[in-house]
Amino acid sequence: MFESLDNFRYLWDTVDILLIAVIVYYFLKMIEGTRAAQVLFGLFILFILYHFSQRGLFTLNWLLGHFLGSFILIIVILFQNDIRKTLAALGRRPFLLRFSKPKITETYIDEIVKASSYMSSKKIGCLIAIERENSLNDYVEIGMKLDSLVSIELIISIFNPSSPLHDGAIVIGNNRILSAGSFFPLLTDPDLELDLGSRHRAALGITSETDTVVIIVSEETGIMSLSYNGEIIRGLDSASLRSNLIELLGLERKEVGFNSYLGNLFNKLNSVKK
Repeated sequence: MFESLDNFRYLWDTVDILLIAVIVYYFLKMIEGTRAAQVLFGLFILFILYHFSQRGLFTLNWLLGHFLGSFILIIVILFQNDIRKTLAALGRRPFLLRFSKPKITETYIDEIVKASSYMSSKKIGCLIAIERENSLNDYVEIGMKLDSLVSIELIISIFNPSSPLHDGAIVIGNNRILSAGSFFPLLTDPDLELDLGSRHRAALGITSETDTVVIIVSEETGIMSLSYNGEIIRGLDSASLRSNLIELLGLERKEVGFNSYLGNLFNKLNSVKK
């Protein structure tokens, strides 16, 4: 029996390698864009330092050797939440893990801009976070999960002052409203302008840690703002908000109006000449 298994040794080795490759691939895809990926990269740098410290940096080698000696324990402590989420996702969808995030469509951007403009005119405060590459699953879990279509009516109803979810933020990803009532870490920079409230500080906090794009409407002034990369643009109108969102989210602009007509006419004339 064992001799017959040995005859398929190369086949089993191939299957073994393919399974390990699939597991590593899925693991990397699940942590892509998350803080876990940054921590893993930091551990990788420590391993490189440990390798070079063996050439004569005795103190550093001793320190890193004792630290990395409990590598499995370190991984479990640092990634306990991510391990739990990965196992739960694997149990729900064993082979349907998300490979890439679809870009938000221009139709949904229009819904977001219209809702923001309406709330700006009524001085209704709001905080709308749109995912790009970095995942906001940690903040989705602490909010009220919705998984709903993006619509102006739903966004306005969430931020209605009488709604119990109006104080938090909504998270939009994969062309869906993933959660409402989510709370982000506040930026505690003492150099910030004094008139920036908690919504603006929360927007700066999350955009400093991730590549998220956040729309803010001030409850006191009704001013619309946009935050990304730890910076904030204030005093936007609906047109400028829409153009900034299209640019930041990587969508192609559609030419409209007289310029579009001239462009199409010019292209037709060129095709006739050819």
